[in-house]
Amino acid sequence: MPTIRPGRIAVHIALILYLALAIGPIVLILINAFKTRRAIFADPLGLPNSQTFTAIGFDRVFANSDFGLYFLNSLTVTVVSLGLIILIGAMAAWALTEYRFRGNTILSLYLAIGIMVPIRLGSVSILRMMVDLNLVNTLTALILVYVAQGLPLAILILGEFIQQIPKDLRDAARCDGVSEYRIFGSIILPLIRPAIATVAVFTMVPIWNDLWFPLILAPGAGKQTVTLGVQQFIGQYVTDWNAVLASLTLAIAPILVLYLLFSRYLVRGLTAGAVK
Repeated sequence: MPTIRPGRIAVHIALILYLALAIGPIVLILINAFKTRRAIFADPLGLPNSQTFTAIGFDRVFANSDFGLYFLNSLTVTVVSLGLIILIGAMAAWALTEYRFRGNTILSLYLAIGIMVPIRLGSVSILRMMVDLNLVNTLTALILVYVAQGLPLAILILGEFIQQIPKDLRDAARCDGVSEYRIFGSIILPLIRPAIATVAVFTMVPIWNDLWFPLILAPGAGKQTVTLGVQQFIGQYVTDWNAVLASLTLAIAPILVLYLLFSRYLVRGLTAGAVK
């Protein structure tokens, strides 16, 4: 029989504990969203039954808020930002890895610094810039900030994948007279789909869950995102926990669905290049 190493057991235990820590809050939100307020505090870990089950939180969300508008705003900001990050990031990664020019290394280092320095440190300057551009209380302001936030990581991940593509494929296409734009669109992009899925997951979740920039850049009526719209159910003295948990459940659903769809590509993207 194969021997089981203690180190491998410890790794699996650590992974199981981390899995419980990551999934636990999501499970708590889902099961308590369908329970009465009294049941939430009396037995937060218990499943809803015939006596505690209720959907009043969802009724309050749709009756007392413009949740559909909040959801549409979040979806618009996330989809547009994600599309721009992938498009610009892929083109920039292609340029930095394929062509050698003066300042190539310095530019790559500059982009790497963007990963290490949190963009929230520049919140005051960003707010002043948006005020000068008359973009406060617009979705455009959020999109511009999120694109700037996600580009450094996208360029780094996509650049690593592009470097693994055999140079012979590009040289053969050039010998056939294929333009650089056609090489990028027909050869490079299809081959880096796992990397694109990885970038999509890593950038989509922070954008969708962000509260900081919607709070300071787009707090006005009609421009609020899901995370900001949920705050109206949280008061200084009284909090409607049924509505809060119902809102969070509705906000989590699309992220879970997209993660399940892209999980195969995400795992492939994370492990690609680990073994030569």
